[in-house]
Amino acid sequence: MLGFPRKLVYAIEAVVDIAYNAVDEPVQSGEVTRRQGIPRRHLEPVLQQLVRAGVLAGVRGPRGGYRLAKERKLITVGDIARVVGMLDGGDDKEASPGGESEIGLKVVQPLCRELRAETFERLDAITVEALCRRARGEGVPSEAARRLDYSI
Repeated sequence: MLGFPRKLVYAIEAVVDIAYNAVDEPVQSGEVTRRQGIPRRHLEPVLQQLVRAGVLAGVRGPRGGYRLAKERKLITVGDIARVVGMLDGGDDKEASPGGESEIGLKVVQPLCRELRAETFERLDAITVEALCRRARGEGVPSEAARRLDYSI
């Protein structure tokens, strides 16, 4: 079975966590680390990549952190995968295994390109909004509800 690289899983978890738990205040990386169990040394570089790509917005200051840079329904898992570059494979030799043999060039490399395209087609169909709905449906607790202040 093919799996996703850990860096991609961390990126998806972080974005969904931020979307699911944010209210008016940004979500601090320490909160994501605590809830998701992602080591901070792995999380921070991923968050910075997502900020540079415009998926997340970084907020500076003592109450700073991260928030989505656009609506949840406009961010797809494919967007996240492209940012961390974990399904693109880098250069063509790395992205298309099979060597330089005739079978490698004419059979294996085209197969890898087709699979990559099909994977991105599927990932582009899954929004962060859909993953938040799934989390809610699975009963995953959200800290957003505790942050709401109903005082007048």
